[in-house]
Parts: sequence; C-alpha cells; structure tokens
Amino acid sequence: MKVHVMTGGQRLDRFVDQARAAAAAGFAGLVVTESGRTPYLSVGAAAAAGLDLDYATGVAVAFPRSPMVTAATAWELAETTGGRFRLGLGTQVRAHIERRYGSEFEHPGPRLRDYVLAVKACFAGFRGGKLDHHGDFYDLSLLPAMWSPGPIDVADPTVDLAAVNPWMLRMSGEVADGVHVHPLNSPTYHETTLLPNLREGRVRGHGSGSLDGFTAFVPVFTAAGDTAEERAQWRETTRTMVGFYGSTPNYSFVFEQIGRPGTTEALRAAQKAGDMAGMGAVIDDEILGHFMVEGAWAEMPDRIAQRMQPLRAAGLDVQPVLYHAGLTYRSDRATFDRFGVLAAALRDA
Repeated sequence: MKVHVMTGGQRLDRFVDQARAAAAAGFAGLVVTESGRTPYLSVGAAAAAGLDLDYATGVAVAFPRSPMVTAATAWELAETTGGRFRLGLGTQVRAHIERRYGSEFEHPGPRLRDYVLAVKACFAGFRGGKLDHHGDFYDLSLLPAMWSPGPIDVADPTVDLAAVNPWMLRMSGEVADGVHVHPLNSPTYHETTLLPNLREGRVRGHGSGSLDGFTAFVPVFTAAGDTAEERAQWRETTRTMVGFYGSTPNYSFVFEQIGRPGTTEALRAAQKAGDMAGMGAVIDDEILGHFMVEGAWAEMPDRIAQRMQPLRAAGLDVQPVLYHAGLTYRSDRATFDRFGVLAAALRDA
C-alpha cells in the first residue's frame, strides 16, 4: 500500500522542505488540501524539485475554476511529475463557493459530475482530439491548436472525488477514477455505505461492479505510542477531530450506523453553547474506537493493514493517509519520522 501524509498548502519553499522530509521519512506521497493556499502551486514546486513522491490534491475546490483551467493545470502537473499526480476534486460548501469565491453552487452533485466529464473531455482535446463536451452545466467546444498544451508523454491525470453520502459515492464510481474518503470513516461505513455504492456506480459507468483498479484514499486517525501517555495524547486529538467533523448534519448517519443516533445533535448543542469540553464528552471512548486505530508503534502496521483489508479484498487500490502525521512536521520531527517508518512498513503490506 502507498501511504501518504496529509498536508495543506503553505509558503512554497517551506512546502518543498516538507516534501523532502516526507520522502526521506518513508512516505509514498503527499495529499494536499486546499484552504487558505492553493494545492496546485505547492505540488508544482515540490515536483520541480524532482522528489520521489506521488502527489494528489485532496481535495482542490472545483467550481471556482473552469473545467478547462483545472484540466490544463492538472495536465502540466502530470507532465512535471512524470505521471505521479492525481487530481482530487470536491464541491466545498455553499457559503464558501458563493460568498468567498463568488461562484455558482446550485445542484452541487450533478454539477460536479458534469465538471469531471468536462475535465476529461479537455484531456482528450489536449491529445489532439476535438473538444466536444455539452453537459447540463458546462459547454466546451473551442480549442484551437495554439491554445492547447498538446499531448504529454504520460497518461492522462486520474480524477478522484471527495464523497461521503451514497449519491456522491455512486457518482464517483460512475465517472471518476478514485475517491477521497472522508476522515470520519469506520469499518461499518466502509461495509454498509462505501463499498455498495461505489459498486453501483461502477455498474452504471462501466457495466460491471468490479472495483479493481479504483483508488480509495482513506484517512486514518491514529493513536500510536509506546506509553499510555503518548497514546492518550493522540486519542484526545482524535476525539476533538471526530467531534468537529461529527457536528456537521450531513454526517449524522455515520453515527447512526454504529448504533449511536443523536450524536450529531448533541455535538451541535454543545457547539452552539460554546462548550468544547461538552463536545469532547459526547465522543466517548466507545464512539472513538470506531474511527481510530490505536496501539504501540510496532503494532500499527498490522492494525492499519487489518483495517484496510476488507477494502483491498473488494478490489480497491487502497492508499491510506495518515491524518495526524502532518501535524507533527514542525512541532515534533522525531514523531513525524516515526510516522514515516510506519508508512514504509505498510508499503509492502
């Protein structure tokens, strides 16, 4: 398994330094999120340094950029990385798309589906074919030779989508090459939501429910440590993250699947009251255990591999993302390197 570190965009020289450290530590690649800085420039800077890494946007915001702009950017990054770039896209939420980016958000699922097809049509056009995409949201038909980047010597960039709910998972299986699973994932979610809906989407788009070759980036919350105190520190960090993500109404079904209905409502009530300790109390150890892998450092490769095994058995190309590793890069380089050793151990799992 290729194991990645999750990170955000940052000042470009610092990002390149982090990429070098990740490669040296044993990570297979970087999954770069988009928040205050764009992921594309960060990937480009690291790729130009010639590092032995895979790169994925995990995820870039789609709608504020036209499909042509996104496709052209991905095309250049695929070329610069020697084919080791994956384009990960997501919708973001309405407030950000409309009020921060000034872009359209209506019908985000169908819009993203059309967006992916438009991006892939651009790739075909760059190869020397005709640009001919006519969807419900995007209409692209003009690509004179002087405005095309032309063919490249590597395969078209793969396109992966962020998806949580069944509709988005089915759509991802239908039109995309992979999926970015949400950090709030559990083995129950994998079995009851992720796998069946991806399979249904593959039937729609490819005539077969086979998941062979379809990639799943799976974030993993870890509480690794050789002492109780070390594991407790990461357990509390994870508890905070599960509470943060779990307060989103769209994710309430994830708690219902593990037999804990009402969790999101309780989190939102505590959040509204400004009671951060109360939010932590909602995520008790029983809930936490569903969303986290815990153990001594030497045990973690086997435990993470065991958690991923049902997904791999279904045919998915599973690429774990060590969620907490990126947090340690500046604050605790020794622990960052230990995460890298863990990543390297999983590479042959």
